[in-house]
Amino acid sequence: MNAPHVPVLLDAVIAALAIVPGECHVDATFGAGGYTRAMLAKGARVIAFDRDPDAIAAGQALVVESNGALTLVHALFSTIPAELAQRDALPVDGLVMDIGVSSMQIDQPDRGFSFQSDGPLDMRMSRDGISAADFINDAEEAEIADVLKLYGEEPRARRVARAIVAARPMTTTGELAGVVRRALGYRPHDKKDPSTRTFQAIRIKINQELNELESLLNTSESILSPGGRLAVVSFHSLEDRLVKRFLRQRSGTMPGGSRHLPQATPASLPSFHITGRAVRADEEEIARNPRARSATLRAAQRTVAAPWPVGETR
Repeated sequence: MNAPHVPVLLDAVIAALAIVPGECHVDATFGAGGYTRAMLAKGARVIAFDRDPDAIAAGQALVVESNGALTLVHALFSTIPAELAQRDALPVDGLVMDIGVSSMQIDQPDRGFSFQSDGPLDMRMSRDGISAADFINDAEEAEIADVLKLYGEEPRARRVARAIVAARPMTTTGELAGVVRRALGYRPHDKKDPSTRTFQAIRIKINQELNELESLLNTSESILSPGGRLAVVSFHSLEDRLVKRFLRQRSGTMPGGSRHLPQATPASLPSFHITGRAVRADEEEIARNPRARSATLRAAQRTVAAPWPVGETR
């Protein structure tokens, strides 16, 4: 299989994983296989996961090509620990997470992730559960507004939600984009299409993306062996803030308090050590791969401390 898309921040991700030949590493989002291929080339055994059945089907050629070094599994982030336990693969030496929608999903109009080409209003990564059309056609106006504000950071969420409800039912991405543009006064020369925030919010909602991300972050302590490496690539502020806060909490590096609000002291020892600053693509990579413009890599190394108890956040 020739991967049709360029993996973002590939060199930085592979450097953060610091692979030693023979180690076992997890690629939590197989996608087109870009990270997995590079991990295999470094001599790792790889267990790769994807919630999209299309990605799993397309990756079978690489499974054969790897001569047993790659195991490919159809699974959500939240079920990865159980899938690894079932295969007696715990703990592993590295875990890479590429968050959000893939380039292949965006580029296929029939998947309904993008407003660039008209297609069915779907957006389901796993191809099951409620679709984007189900949500916008059935949800109350207040719920739609809350989703747009929370997951899309849309400042005029109520106006957009009101316009969506007034235009129902809708079945295509073009219809939804048109409604949002009219509600927000879009002009063709505007730098950013205002429907971007709405599409992001609805996609995150129906795929439960932030819940899935939080679930895998919280279990990464148990997945990784002492000294194991974690690399997380995010593409928008909601994801990055969640990753940043998790790593600060687990490394004991949360910002200090004030005389009014003293710094909380964690009850558990740091389970991660942050390895370097956040990495973003340089202009050369962005020129080759425009999708890299919004990508941020954060990396950490597992310590010998026990995993934090469920619910502990300080």
